[in-house]
Amino acid sequence: MEKRIDINEIQPQAYKAMYALEGYLATTELSKTHKELIKIRASQINGCAFCIDMHTKDALKHGETTQRIFLLNAWREADLFTEEEKVILAMTEEITLIHNHGLSAETYKKATEFFNENNIAQIIMAIVTINAWNRIAISTEMKPAK
Repeated sequence: MEKRIDINEIQPQAYKAMYALEGYLATTELSKTHKELIKIRASQINGCAFCIDMHTKDALKHGETTQRIFLLNAWREADLFTEEEKVILAMTEEITLIHNHGLSAETYKKATEFFNENNIAQIIMAIVTINAWNRIAISTEMKPAK
C-alpha cells in the first residue's frame, strides 16, 4: 500500500478549520452519548475503520456499553436505544446516505417532537462534521491505532 498524504502536515489550516467545527460541537447541548452515537454510526456506514476505532473507544470512556456499540448497526431491531437516540440515528443514516433521499420529512418531523430548532441544527452539524472526517481518513488511508 502506498503512503498517502498527511493533510494535517501539509495543509494545517484545513485541519484548523475542521478542529474549529469540533470546538463548536463541544459547546452544543448534545450529550457525549449522542455525539458518539452519531460518530460511530456514520463511520460504520462510510466504512471508516480509523474513526470507528477512535469513537468506540471514546464512547466506552464516556460510559457507553459494549452491547449498545455491538448492536448499533441493528439499532432498529435492538431494544436498547431511546426514542431520542433512534431519531438521531435515523437522521445520521439519512444525512450520511444523502444520495438516497436526504433527510426525510418523516424523520425531520419526528426530530421536532424531541428537539428544538437549535438542537436539530447541532445534530445536523455533528453529522456533517463526522462525514467530513470520514472522507479525510478514508482518502488518506488513516489506520486505527494498534
